[in-house]
Amino acid sequence: MKLPLSLLSLALLGCVTSSPLQAKEALEFKDVFNFKSANNTQLSEDGKILSLSSTPYRGNAIGQVYSLVTNTLLSEVERGTKPYINKQANWVAFTQVPSLLDAETTKKKNTLKNNLVLVNTQTGKQKTFNDVKDYELSDDGQWLAYRQDIAEKPDEATQETNKEKTESAITADKKDKAFALVIVNLTNDRTHTIEQAFSYAISHVNDQLLVSQSYNDGNKNQITLVTLSDFSHSVLIDEPGVIASKITWHPSEDTVAFTMGNYVNDDARRRNYQLQLWKNEQLSSIHSPDKSWRIGKTATLDFSDDGERLYFKNHPKLASKIVTKKYTDENSLYDFDTIRDQKGLKVWHNQDPEIKPREIKQWNSVNKNRHYSAVYHINSEKVVQLSTPQVPTVNLNTQRTTILGSSNTPYLEKIMYGGFFADYYSVNINTGEKTTIINNSPFRPSLSPNGEYAAYFKNSQVQLKNLKNNNVSELTRAIKATFADDKHDYPSTQPGYGFAGWIDDSSSVLVYSKYDIYAFDVTTQQATRLTNGLPENTQYRVIKLDKAKVGFAKDEELLLSAVNLKTKQTEIAKLNLANNAVTKVLGGNKRFDVVKKAKHADKYLFTEQTYQQFPDFYQTDFSFKQPQKVTTLNPQMSHFAWGEKPELISYKGFDGEDLQGVLIKPAGYKKGDKVPVVVYFYRYMSQRMYDFPKMELNHRPNFPMFTSNGYAIFLPDIRFELGHPGRSSTQTMINATQKLIDLGIADPEKIGLQGHSWAGYQSAFMITQTDMFKAVVSGAPVSNMTSAYSGIRLKSGLARQFQYETGQSRIGKNLFEAPELYIENSPVFFADKVNTPILIMFGDKDDAVPWHEGVQYYLALRRAGKDATFLQYEGEPHHLKKFPNQVDFSIRMMQYFDHYLKGKPAAPWIKQGEPYIKE
Repeated sequence: MKLPLSLLSLALLGCVTSSPLQAKEALEFKDVFNFKSANNTQLSEDGKILSLSSTPYRGNAIGQVYSLVTNTLLSEVERGTKPYINKQANWVAFTQVPSLLDAETTKKKNTLKNNLVLVNTQTGKQKTFNDVKDYELSDDGQWLAYRQDIAEKPDEATQETNKEKTESAITADKKDKAFALVIVNLTNDRTHTIEQAFSYAISHVNDQLLVSQSYNDGNKNQITLVTLSDFSHSVLIDEPGVIASKITWHPSEDTVAFTMGNYVNDDARRRNYQLQLWKNEQLSSIHSPDKSWRIGKTATLDFSDDGERLYFKNHPKLASKIVTKKYTDENSLYDFDTIRDQKGLKVWHNQDPEIKPREIKQWNSVNKNRHYSAVYHINSEKVVQLSTPQVPTVNLNTQRTTILGSSNTPYLEKIMYGGFFADYYSVNINTGEKTTIINNSPFRPSLSPNGEYAAYFKNSQVQLKNLKNNNVSELTRAIKATFADDKHDYPSTQPGYGFAGWIDDSSSVLVYSKYDIYAFDVTTQQATRLTNGLPENTQYRVIKLDKAKVGFAKDEELLLSAVNLKTKQTEIAKLNLANNAVTKVLGGNKRFDVVKKAKHADKYLFTEQTYQQFPDFYQTDFSFKQPQKVTTLNPQMSHFAWGEKPELISYKGFDGEDLQGVLIKPAGYKKGDKVPVVVYFYRYMSQRMYDFPKMELNHRPNFPMFTSNGYAIFLPDIRFELGHPGRSSTQTMINATQKLIDLGIADPEKIGLQGHSWAGYQSAFMITQTDMFKAVVSGAPVSNMTSAYSGIRLKSGLARQFQYETGQSRIGKNLFEAPELYIENSPVFFADKVNTPILIMFGDKDDAVPWHEGVQYYLALRRAGKDATFLQYEGEPHHLKKFPNQVDFSIRMMQYFDHYLKGKPAAPWIKQGEPYIKE
């Protein structure tokens, strides 16, 4: 029978649309390279411009500029990174980096230069400037200043002159490089060049620029004020060797501050820098309260937003440099003092506050150039010292009149085994007076805006201290709510849930319970519950987009995140402090995050995401009634078989506690199918229910790579028993995985386990107790707690003892008190019980876990005749950083699971290893 032409056409169309060729593709590793993320997102102060760097996991970034007025993509910049929007938002600047190919193939990396690309936000047109070292845009967008990254080559005459002046030269520090400074009038493209510029800054209020010039011999060094309108120069300081290290302009006046030193003193660490203030065409010096104190090269400068205060750094005069003897003549070769001065030695002493690796790390990162904070009050011309060697740390907020100070100095030795503690103070910026809040505390207090009250957590309750009379009141004991973290399963003091902030007149402090936000009146100590999350199992928290904000107005409307702890939905709500009304503005089976607010406009950016929806940006005003999607960074997602919608699976923990895990079935899953499962875990994982997966390759499985290729991914919550983390996590994992088997989803012969670090340890231990898993990939596991206990975390220099006595490893006692617990929880002692193939991965420069912990386990398993393979990635820290190693491990992980869980032929390295061959 012949079909009518129209029906025949429809039939053929049906054949085409149902063809396997039209089916969604399974992800391959190369596809991961193309997934982009939004880096360095910037929102203009007027809320009209959004800029970001759309960066693929592997490839060249694309700078993007969006008009939020028209909600359109305005311009794209090839290889554009680090966008910056000037204050008036008429330009977006991008650092244009070399191509990935050039970066990978160029042997002399110092020959690679960055360009600067400016995008006009009105027209979308671009201006490109080549070989740019650094730059600054004026607030009004008229002026650009940049240093050109081209070494100036002196002519022959200059070279001869330089040779003659070598003896009188005042040379700059080795890393201090000067370049030509190019000034561009962006309205007419007129340029002006200033030679040998070291530091520079443009005024916020007029057409002036301050520049410090540094010449090869130092003899012509000067600090100059440039009027940009006519490029006229006014030399403020002309002195051989002079240099301005830091320059900052007043936010609203024709005033500039800078730190001035001189290369005549070639000891950069002991060189004294003077704080200079150019105001009303007068240059004045600002001195520390203690005249013996110095300002160092690395000291920072910062005006308060209102311009009334100038914050700077200083330090006590350093002791003279230790001079060691050198070999100079025949006699010196046999002189004991000279010989011993050439020794390589570090003395570890039991009275040292810190062990040597920690002391060295702290010296290099903090103490070598340690500075303390001071403030210059401009109107009163008074300098106040804020931090000191006794109270070395202050949390600077230039909008506050009182700030939080702290000192961990008395507890440096305790940190090694007991965790982090400090003494806390209220510091008055007008007087420098310090009032003790609490000593020996593991938790940071919250200080009221006026500095008269402090709230902190102690003895499982929120405490309020009146700093005027030192009276302390327990705020929360009579409240029927949970204020102590009930998920805390560490052998250490139970923390609270923290603080939302203060009312700006200091009349109330806002405190978090497990679910809600409470306001406590500091005078009456009476509580007002501002939200009602407990009945809905919803946890409310304030979204703080302005990190410098000091307090909330009494009638302010706050943005809240609202997380349902059972369903894991994250919604957005508003809390009106005037009437305590809570209104939800964004919701659904997704995760919502408000990420930015324009400084001077009613414009907000938020994202919404699920496992199958990338978190693109949306714009809205505070009503959230008509949001508009702005970006679409990964349209290619629609081509791939991504995986099914995640589900929450409920099960019991080791002690009967109700727990949850996230199950993501493979793409195209049919009810009744029993599929291979890869379990990935750490501690709590169910909060990832609505998270978009990270599209990268590293030490963990790329979830869509597995769910797109026939695997289910399971992310279970794990709980621990103090003293017995191994057996408790194992029983919890067995319960969680068995639930998948009971539901008929997991093929019991095709379940694999992958974990890294703490989860690497757990996975290594679990296979000594159960044969449930058919293959395990364990990254950076501790295998022997008796040896790891006295290991060192090389990144921080800390002894690892605190991890066992009070931290993550949860033993709760030292090695001498309970050696049996350390042995009980160490997989290396039970290697003979393992029947599961295991792939162990370590970087041999691991800076958290001693990598020989992996070697120990491998050797024990090898001696016991077990199926164990060890991957040693050379030069890698705790997490793989080098791209080839990330890709290699990801491929090997997939190959390993494909073989043991799917029965695919083994890659040669799985059965034979790889011989060491080095030509």
